Amino acid sequence: MTLYIGREASKLWKRICAETTTEINLLLDNWKYLLAGLIFQYIHGLAARGVHYLHRPGPTLQDLGFFILPELGQDKGYISETVFTCVFLSFLLWTFHPFIFKTKKIYTVLVWCRVLAFLVASQILRIVTFYSTQLPGPNYHCREGSKLARLPKPESVLEVLLINFPRGVIYGCGDLIFSSHMIFTLVFVLTYQKYGTRRCIKQLAWLVAIIQSLLIVASRKHYTVDVVVAWYEMPFWNVH
Repeated sequence: MTLYIGREASKLWKRICAETTTEINLLLDNWKYLLAGLIFQYIHGLAARGVHYLHRPGPTLQDLGFFILPELGQDKGYISETVFTCVFLSFLLWTFHPFIFKTKKIYTVLVWCRVLAFLVASQILRIVTFYSTQLPGPNYHCREGSKLARLPKPESVLEVLLINFPRGVIYGCGDLIFSSHMIFTLVFVLTYQKYGTRRCIKQLAWLVAIIQSLLIVASRKHYTVDVVVAWYEMPFWNVH
């Protein structure tokens, strides 16, 4: 038994070393794309922070999803965030599975280049849409009477650039059309649909994406249109 464990451990170590060498070479060739994608995540956060300064709370708009789905309540808003966190971490771990498992169909660096490219394309369109029309936020902290619904005029440029992370991200208002959470979720699901090997996981991923959509609307974090637009926008980028 000890000999078997030692042999398997040796194989695993060799696999990790070989995969690491391959990924480092890919990283040296593609680091600029990865860095650009990561930098744009900050730019997207900065844009979302900026539109919060323009946000003006008002009556919640009439929404079909709000009529159909019961309101979860402010104390249960964490549910959709928990689902999203599980999706994000699961996808992150999956992209590194070639370092451990024999079944190899992807390269981690190339997958993240593709993911970030889709995210950037979608986020550019998202920035254009939520700056084009500012809607009154349906989330609890964005409604009339909330101290967080309006941001006071910034005292310095640095205050804007720091985007008050992570509080500024969690309690943002005005960046509605379309849902950023659904962008990430659908990019991850579509990527696994293309490169994943387990049919049952693909089916589960789509089910989770649907549940995530319903939870976002039920939590009143977005209007239904924000989720709907994300659903038909993301496959467009994936196909093209």
